[in-house]
Amino acid sequence: MSTKQSTIDYFLDQLAPLPGVAARKMFGEYALYWDGKVVALVCDDAFFLKITEPGKKALGRRYAEGFPYPGAKPWIVVDESFLEDRERLCALVRQTAEALPAPKPKAPKKKRAA
Repeated sequence: MSTKQSTIDYFLDQLAPLPGVAARKMFGEYALYWDGKVVALVCDDAFFLKITEPGKKALGRRYAEGFPYPGAKPWIVVDESFLEDRERLCALVRQTAEALPAPKPKAPKKKRAA
């Protein structure tokens, strides 16, 4: 089962206070980017956040891990109480993004010999 567009639209609306949040479709599911970093995955309509210490602390006893797809590393499963609270969700995504390293610059593509 893949994620519905309406789910992505809802999450993007919830994260609208964070300028530049974007979703990219990948294999029927989505990656959420902020500040050039992948901060979350949306798989089967569930919100999976990258694991960081600030994220763990912010979730407290609601902290839970899960796997967005078979063979994936664990991610934080964000429960409905955070997803429905725009302010808390934005703070959680902001804290996560700030804890992640800057994305590596892409290597220039090599030109093919003619």
